[in-house]
Amino acid sequence: MIPFLGFVPDMDSTTPGVLTDCTQLIPTEKGMASAPSAVSITGLGALAAECRGAAVLTNTSGTRRTFAGTQTKIYELSSGTWTDMSGSTFTGSSENRWCFAQFGNAAIATNDTEQMQASTAGTFAPIATAPKARIVIASKDFVLAFNTNDATGSATYGDSPDRWWCSGFQDHTDWTPAVPTQCNTGRLIGSGGEIVAAAPFGANVVAYKSRQMFLGQYVGSPVVWQWDAVPGEQGCVGPEAVVDIGGAHIFVGEDNIWLYDGTRPIPISQGSVRQWFYDNLSATYKYRTIVTYDRNNNRVWIFYPSAVSSGTPDSALVYHLATKKWGRANRTIEATMNYVTPGVTWDTLDTVGATWDTLPDIPWDSQSWQPSGRALAVFDATHNLVTLTGVGEDSGLTTGDIGDDEEVSTLTSVVLRFLTEPTSATVSGQTKTGAGATATAASSGSLYESRFPIIQSGRWHRLAFQFVGNTEVTAIKTNGIGAGKN
Repeated sequence: MIPFLGFVPDMDSTTPGVLTDCTQLIPTEKGMASAPSAVSITGLGALAAECRGAAVLTNTSGTRRTFAGTQTKIYELSSGTWTDMSGSTFTGSSENRWCFAQFGNAAIATNDTEQMQASTAGTFAPIATAPKARIVIASKDFVLAFNTNDATGSATYGDSPDRWWCSGFQDHTDWTPAVPTQCNTGRLIGSGGEIVAAAPFGANVVAYKSRQMFLGQYVGSPVVWQWDAVPGEQGCVGPEAVVDIGGAHIFVGEDNIWLYDGTRPIPISQGSVRQWFYDNLSATYKYRTIVTYDRNNNRVWIFYPSAVSSGTPDSALVYHLATKKWGRANRTIEATMNYVTPGVTWDTLDTVGATWDTLPDIPWDSQSWQPSGRALAVFDATHNLVTLTGVGEDSGLTTGDIGDDEEVSTLTSVVLRFLTEPTSATVSGQTKTGAGATATAASSGSLYESRFPIIQSGRWHRLAFQFVGNTEVTAIKTNGIGAGKN
């Protein structure tokens, strides 16, 4: 049998194992599986408005706090309810996104239009001397802010899209530049343009422009943070289009998807999905791309606005770090987070479902049932937080072209190697006179005794499968006879 190579629409369609298309099918350690369905969190209502950023933060005592921001408010998940922790009503803008970071016991939030906010236990309050910033992160003993406007803060640098700030040493409230406190600021001029993203990188920090990267390292006073340009013209498309996978970053650039491990950026989509992705990515709204890491399943999800979207991410590519395979799992989302589950016991099981039949459709081995289990979660189009932990959705795949430039063959059956067989499945066949010729609809069939009976003749064959129910598939075998040359 021929193992599937994953979704690789940019590859030669005659390469054995190529998938030229797939729907709701994502890579696993062993093959390709139907994407998990969304599961509502019991008792949790919708956020008051569109989610503009969310995070789970942990303080020094191990206490976790879950936040979600809208244009005008910051909410905290408390006892199954979204509680307003704003302290005041924010103005925001049509584009503002909340960025969160944990520094010691303080939760920090910024959205580019309001004074930077902090909360140690209760509601958020402005940090008096801090700048307004699009991006905030915590690294070593500092809070760092990027793409700032400090006209109302500690200085009068004004609107500085290429400026960075670091707070005073171990003090998130100190934003007055001074050598003794190590609070400092500067600009990353380089090739020009604004700082669009930043993320911790071990003990260091990486700041991104659209076509340039800077590695920041703590060097102490008076410079405090030293920024060195990373060779090349790689950059990031937006503030949430980069994710730390532990020792490396994966980020979406202007013309490729990259992995940066501290040496040089390495393209991971070249020759597989790069051309397809940029043909289908909205050129207008690509900065709204959201990249997130599902650590439990070793997968990176790239939620992006398609070329036909109104700007909200409505599509997703999924990359498996170990197998380096790609898949697709489209859905419309507002924001993502790695949700920490409260867990379920026999005493609380009835709060999840009154009967066995009303329990959520979640696999029993899912971390959703465990206290402090972690699950990839998204805010959907109705502002509800849902976990992507349900049973597999209906899915499908389309093979590449199977055959020969001269030899005509007749297919008599197709066998897929299922690790989990779907409830039902169908296949639709096409034939082509040449690998680059127009496809013509041919035969069709249904799954029967682990195989698909199908009869069609041609030089090249392309097969589209549709699966109903949860499934995992690894390889394909076509059975047929030669029909001579013509």
